[in-house]
Amino acid sequence: MMSELPLEQVRTLLAVVDEGTFDAAAAALHVTPSAVSQRVKALEQRTGRVLLQRTKPVRPTESGAVLVRYARQLARLERDAWGELGLSGSGEPTRVSVAVNADSLATWFLPALTRVPGLCFELHREDEDHTAALLREGLVMAAVTSSPDPVPGCTVRPLGRMRYLPVAAPGFAAAHVAGRPLPEALSRAPVVAFDRKDDFQDGFARRLGLGSAGPFRHHVPTSEGFLDAVAAGLGWGMVPEVQAGPLLEQGRLAVLVPGEWVDVTLHWQQWRLDSPALAALAEAVAETAARALRA
Repeated sequence: MMSELPLEQVRTLLAVVDEGTFDAAAAALHVTPSAVSQRVKALEQRTGRVLLQRTKPVRPTESGAVLVRYARQLARLERDAWGELGLSGSGEPTRVSVAVNADSLATWFLPALTRVPGLCFELHREDEDHTAALLREGLVMAAVTSSPDPVPGCTVRPLGRMRYLPVAAPGFAAAHVAGRPLPEALSRAPVVAFDRKDDFQDGFARRLGLGSAGPFRHHVPTSEGFLDAVAAGLGWGMVPEVQAGPLLEQGRLAVLVPGEWVDVTLHWQQWRLDSPALAALAEAVAETAARALRA
Protein backbone atom coordinates (compact mmCIF):
# COMPACT_ATOMS: atom_id res chain seq x y z
CA MET A 1 0.00 0.00 0.00
CA MET A 2 1.31 3.44 -0.93
CA SER A 3 2.44 5.61 1.98
CA GLU A 4 0.95 9.03 2.64
CA LEU A 5 1.61 11.95 0.32
CA PRO A 6 4.24 14.35 1.74
CA LEU A 7 2.56 17.73 2.25
CA GLU A 8 5.72 19.59 1.24
CA GLN A 9 5.70 17.88 -2.14
CA VAL A 10 1.97 18.38 -2.69
CA ARG A 11 2.19 22.07 -1.81
CA THR A 12 5.17 22.46 -4.13
CA LEU A 13 3.16 20.94 -6.99
CA LEU A 14 0.37 23.45 -6.32
CA ALA A 15 2.86 26.33 -6.29
CA VAL A 16 4.26 25.29 -9.67
CA VAL A 17 0.77 25.16 -11.20
CA ASP A 18 -0.28 28.48 -9.67
CA GLU A 19 2.94 30.31 -10.51
CA GLY A 20 3.28 28.80 -13.98
CA THR A 21 6.99 27.93 -13.88
CA PHE A 22 9.44 26.11 -11.62
CA ASP A 23 11.48 29.29 -11.15
CA ALA A 24 8.45 31.34 -10.12
CA ALA A 25 7.35 28.60 -7.73
CA ALA A 26 10.82 28.55 -6.21
CA ALA A 27 10.65 32.31 -5.61
CA ALA A 28 7.21 32.00 -4.02
CA LEU A 29 8.34 29.16 -1.75
CA HIS A 30 11.74 30.78 -0.98
CA VAL A 31 13.67 27.70 -2.12
CA THR A 32 15.88 26.96 -5.11
CA PRO A 33 14.46 25.87 -8.50
CA SER A 34 16.42 22.65 -8.05
CA ALA A 35 14.54 21.94 -4.80
CA VAL A 36 11.21 22.51 -6.54
CA SER A 37 12.17 20.17 -9.37
CA GLN A 38 13.34 17.48 -6.93
CA ARG A 39 10.09 17.66 -4.93
CA VAL A 40 7.91 17.36 -8.01
CA LYS A 41 10.03 14.50 -9.36
CA ALA A 42 9.81 12.71 -5.99
CA LEU A 43 6.04 13.10 -5.97
CA GLU A 44 5.80 11.71 -9.51
CA GLN A 45 7.93 8.74 -8.49
CA ARG A 46 5.79 8.18 -5.40
CA THR A 47 2.54 8.22 -7.36
CA GLY A 48 3.93 6.53 -10.47
CA ARG A 49 2.30 9.23 -12.63
CA VAL A 50 3.43 12.17 -14.72
CA LEU A 51 1.85 15.12 -12.89
CA LEU A 52 2.86 18.12 -14.98
CA GLN A 53 2.98 19.08 -18.62
CA ARG A 54 6.32 20.92 -18.91
CA THR A 55 4.86 23.74 -21.00
CA LYS A 56 4.86 27.50 -20.48
CA PRO A 57 2.91 28.01 -18.35
CA VAL A 58 3.10 24.59 -16.69
CA ARG A 59 -0.21 22.70 -16.68
CA PRO A 60 -1.24 19.68 -14.61
CA THR A 61 -1.95 16.37 -16.27
CA GLU A 62 -5.20 14.59 -15.41
CA SER A 63 -3.43 12.88 -12.50
CA GLY A 64 -1.77 16.14 -11.51
CA ALA A 65 -5.16 17.88 -11.40
CA VAL A 66 -6.31 15.37 -8.78
CA LEU A 67 -3.39 16.29 -6.53
CA VAL A 68 -3.79 20.02 -7.22
CA ARG A 69 -7.42 19.80 -6.10
CA TYR A 70 -6.28 17.85 -3.02
CA ALA A 71 -3.70 20.53 -2.22
CA ARG A 72 -6.26 23.33 -2.49
CA GLN A 73 -8.65 21.45 -0.24
CA LEU A 74 -5.93 20.97 2.35
CA ALA A 75 -5.14 24.69 2.24
CA ARG A 76 -8.83 25.53 2.64
CA LEU A 77 -9.20 23.23 5.65
CA GLU A 78 -6.02 24.60 7.20
CA ARG A 79 -7.24 28.21 6.90
CA ASP A 80 -10.64 27.27 8.31
CA ALA A 81 -9.01 25.49 11.27
CA TRP A 82 -6.75 28.46 12.05
CA GLY A 83 -9.73 30.78 11.79
CA GLU A 84 -11.85 28.69 14.17
CA LEU A 85 -8.96 28.68 16.63
CA GLY A 86 -8.69 32.45 16.33
CA LEU A 87 -5.10 32.10 15.22
CA SER A 88 -5.27 33.32 11.62
CA GLY A 89 -3.27 36.39 12.56
CA SER A 90 -2.23 37.33 9.03
CA GLY A 91 -5.21 39.59 8.37
CA GLU A 92 -5.66 37.94 4.97
CA PRO A 93 -9.34 37.54 4.10
CA THR A 94 -10.88 34.14 3.48
CA ARG A 95 -10.79 33.59 -0.29
CA VAL A 96 -13.29 31.47 -2.21
CA SER A 97 -12.85 30.75 -5.93
CA VAL A 98 -16.02 30.09 -7.95
CA ALA A 99 -16.72 29.34 -11.61
CA VAL A 100 -19.94 30.88 -12.92
CA ASN A 101 -21.47 31.36 -16.35
CA ALA A 102 -21.77 34.87 -17.79
CA ASP A 103 -25.58 35.00 -17.82
CA SER A 104 -25.85 34.05 -14.14
CA LEU A 105 -23.13 36.57 -13.32
CA ALA A 106 -25.06 39.31 -15.14
CA THR A 107 -28.45 38.51 -13.64
CA TRP A 108 -28.86 36.76 -10.28
CA PHE A 109 -25.50 35.54 -8.93
CA LEU A 110 -23.83 38.68 -7.54
CA PRO A 111 -26.59 39.42 -5.00
CA ALA A 112 -25.87 36.00 -3.49
CA LEU A 113 -22.31 37.07 -2.72
CA THR A 114 -23.48 40.11 -0.78
CA ARG A 115 -25.25 37.74 1.63
CA VAL A 116 -21.90 36.35 2.78
CA PRO A 117 -19.87 39.27 4.16
CA GLY A 118 -16.27 38.72 5.14
CA LEU A 119 -15.37 36.48 2.20
CA CYS A 120 -13.12 37.52 -0.67
CA PHE A 121 -14.29 36.07 -4.00
CA GLU A 122 -12.28 35.09 -7.05
CA LEU A 123 -14.75 34.53 -9.90
CA HIS A 124 -13.92 32.60 -13.05
CA ARG A 125 -16.34 33.27 -15.91
CA GLU A 126 -17.00 30.21 -18.04
CA ASP A 127 -19.88 28.67 -19.98
CA GLU A 128 -22.16 26.57 -17.74
CA ASP A 129 -21.29 23.50 -19.83
CA HIS A 130 -17.60 23.93 -18.99
CA THR A 131 -17.50 25.25 -15.40
CA ALA A 132 -17.33 21.70 -14.00
CA ALA A 133 -13.99 21.28 -15.78
CA LEU A 134 -12.51 24.02 -13.59
CA LEU A 135 -13.65 22.09 -10.52
CA ARG A 136 -12.14 18.91 -11.90
CA GLU A 137 -8.83 20.68 -12.48
CA GLY A 138 -8.83 22.06 -8.94
CA LEU A 139 -8.88 25.68 -10.12
CA VAL A 140 -12.06 26.56 -8.21
CA MET A 141 -13.80 25.41 -5.03
CA ALA A 142 -17.35 25.65 -6.38
CA ALA A 143 -19.19 26.19 -9.64
CA VAL A 144 -22.54 27.02 -11.17
CA THR A 145 -22.87 24.32 -13.81
CA SER A 146 -25.40 22.64 -16.10
CA SER A 147 -24.07 19.20 -15.18
CA PRO A 148 -26.04 17.17 -12.59
CA ASP A 149 -23.19 14.66 -12.34
CA PRO A 150 -20.88 15.52 -9.45
CA VAL A 151 -17.18 15.94 -10.11
CA PRO A 152 -15.23 13.40 -7.98
CA GLY A 153 -14.91 14.77 -4.46
CA CYS A 154 -17.77 17.24 -4.91
CA THR A 155 -21.42 17.53 -3.92
CA VAL A 156 -24.15 18.78 -6.25
CA ARG A 157 -27.56 20.41 -5.70
CA PRO A 158 -30.07 21.79 -8.25
CA LEU A 159 -30.58 25.55 -8.28
CA GLY A 160 -33.41 26.02 -10.80
CA ARG A 161 -34.02 26.65 -14.48
CA MET A 162 -32.88 29.64 -16.49
CA ARG A 163 -35.21 30.21 -19.43
CA TYR A 164 -33.90 31.55 -22.75
CA LEU A 165 -36.07 33.16 -25.43
CA PRO A 166 -35.29 33.49 -29.17
CA VAL A 167 -35.47 37.25 -29.66
CA ALA A 168 -34.46 40.03 -32.04
CA ALA A 169 -35.08 43.73 -32.54
CA PRO A 170 -38.51 44.32 -34.15
CA GLY A 171 -36.92 45.94 -37.22
CA PHE A 172 -34.56 42.99 -37.61
CA ALA A 173 -37.46 40.53 -37.30
CA ALA A 174 -39.45 42.40 -39.96
CA ALA A 175 -36.50 42.51 -42.36
CA HIS A 176 -35.17 38.96 -41.93
CA VAL A 177 -37.94 36.71 -40.60
CA ALA A 178 -41.46 38.07 -41.19
CA GLY A 179 -43.22 36.59 -44.20
CA ARG A 180 -40.52 33.98 -44.84
CA PRO A 181 -40.53 30.25 -44.11
CA LEU A 182 -38.79 29.76 -40.77
CA PRO A 183 -36.11 27.34 -42.04
CA GLU A 184 -35.08 29.77 -44.77
CA ALA A 185 -35.22 32.79 -42.47
CA LEU A 186 -33.08 31.41 -39.62
CA SER A 187 -30.60 29.75 -41.97
CA ARG A 188 -29.85 33.12 -43.59
CA ALA A 189 -30.47 35.71 -40.86
CA PRO A 190 -27.46 37.12 -39.00
CA VAL A 191 -27.08 35.62 -35.54
CA VAL A 192 -25.31 36.75 -32.37
CA ALA A 193 -23.16 34.19 -30.50
CA PHE A 194 -21.26 34.60 -27.25
CA ASP A 195 -18.00 33.18 -28.63
CA ARG A 196 -16.80 30.41 -30.91
CA LYS A 197 -17.73 27.73 -28.36
CA ASP A 198 -21.32 28.98 -28.18
CA ASP A 199 -23.67 26.69 -30.11
CA PHE A 200 -26.81 27.66 -28.17
CA GLN A 201 -28.41 29.36 -31.16
CA ASP A 202 -27.51 26.41 -33.40
CA GLY A 203 -29.00 24.04 -30.84
CA PHE A 204 -32.27 25.98 -30.86
CA ALA A 205 -32.39 25.88 -34.65
CA ARG A 206 -31.77 22.11 -34.62
CA ARG A 207 -34.50 21.70 -32.02
CA LEU A 208 -36.92 23.24 -34.51
CA GLY A 209 -35.65 20.90 -37.22
CA LEU A 210 -33.92 23.71 -39.07
CA GLY A 211 -30.37 22.35 -39.28
CA SER A 212 -28.38 25.20 -37.76
CA ALA A 213 -28.31 28.96 -37.47
CA GLY A 214 -26.88 30.98 -40.33
CA PRO A 215 -23.16 31.40 -41.03
CA PHE A 216 -23.32 35.21 -40.74
CA ARG A 217 -22.67 35.66 -37.03
CA HIS A 218 -21.29 38.17 -34.57
CA HIS A 219 -19.28 37.11 -31.48
CA VAL A 220 -20.02 39.25 -28.44
CA PRO A 221 -18.39 37.70 -25.33
CA THR A 222 -20.26 39.48 -22.52
CA SER A 223 -23.81 38.88 -21.36
CA GLU A 224 -24.67 42.59 -21.33
CA GLY A 225 -22.98 43.16 -24.70
CA PHE A 226 -24.81 40.18 -26.17
CA LEU A 227 -28.15 41.65 -25.13
CA ASP A 228 -27.21 45.09 -26.47
CA ALA A 229 -26.11 43.59 -29.80
CA VAL A 230 -29.42 41.76 -30.24
CA ALA A 231 -31.43 44.84 -29.22
CA ALA A 232 -29.40 46.98 -31.64
CA GLY A 233 -30.41 44.73 -34.53
CA LEU A 234 -27.09 43.02 -35.28
CA GLY A 235 -28.74 39.60 -35.22
CA TRP A 236 -31.07 37.29 -33.33
CA GLY A 237 -30.04 35.35 -30.25
CA MET A 238 -31.13 33.33 -27.24
CA VAL A 239 -31.45 35.77 -24.34
CA PRO A 240 -32.28 34.96 -20.69
CA GLU A 241 -35.94 35.68 -19.98
CA VAL A 242 -35.05 37.88 -17.03
CA GLN A 243 -32.95 40.11 -19.30
CA ALA A 244 -35.32 40.06 -22.27
CA GLY A 245 -38.49 40.76 -20.25
CA PRO A 246 -38.12 44.54 -19.78
CA LEU A 247 -37.11 45.07 -23.43
CA LEU A 248 -40.03 42.96 -24.64
CA GLU A 249 -42.39 45.13 -22.60
CA GLN A 250 -40.82 48.28 -24.04
CA GLY A 251 -41.15 46.96 -27.59
CA ARG A 252 -37.37 46.94 -28.12
CA LEU A 253 -37.31 43.18 -28.60
CA ALA A 254 -39.66 40.69 -30.23
CA VAL A 255 -39.91 36.92 -29.79
CA LEU A 256 -39.07 35.26 -33.10
CA VAL A 257 -40.84 31.97 -32.46
CA PRO A 258 -43.75 32.48 -30.02
CA GLY A 259 -44.26 29.62 -27.59
CA GLU A 260 -40.70 28.31 -28.00
CA TRP A 261 -37.92 28.60 -25.46
CA VAL A 262 -35.02 26.65 -23.95
CA ASP A 263 -34.71 25.95 -20.23
CA VAL A 264 -31.23 25.29 -18.81
CA THR A 265 -31.18 23.64 -15.39
CA LEU A 266 -28.36 25.00 -13.27
CA HIS A 267 -26.64 23.16 -10.43
CA TRP A 268 -24.28 24.14 -7.63
CA GLN A 269 -21.25 21.92 -7.23
CA GLN A 270 -18.65 22.36 -4.51
CA TRP A 271 -15.88 20.50 -2.77
CA ARG A 272 -17.07 17.93 -0.25
CA LEU A 273 -15.46 19.72 2.69
CA ASP A 274 -16.63 20.70 6.15
CA SER A 275 -15.84 24.35 5.42
CA PRO A 276 -17.92 27.10 7.08
CA ALA A 277 -17.09 29.51 4.25
CA LEU A 278 -18.27 27.12 1.52
CA ALA A 279 -21.36 26.12 3.51
CA ALA A 280 -22.41 29.75 4.01
CA LEU A 281 -21.86 30.54 0.33
CA ALA A 282 -23.83 27.47 -0.78
CA GLU A 283 -26.85 28.49 1.27
CA ALA A 284 -26.71 32.07 -0.02
CA VAL A 285 -26.50 30.89 -3.62
CA ALA A 286 -29.36 28.40 -3.21
CA GLU A 287 -31.64 30.96 -1.55
CA THR A 288 -30.91 33.62 -4.18
CA ALA A 289 -31.39 31.16 -7.05
CA ALA A 290 -34.72 30.02 -5.61
CA ARG A 291 -36.04 33.57 -6.00
CA ALA A 292 -34.46 34.33 -9.37
CA LEU A 293 -34.79 31.07 -11.33
CA ARG A 294 -37.73 28.93 -12.34
CA ALA A 295 -38.36 25.87 -10.16
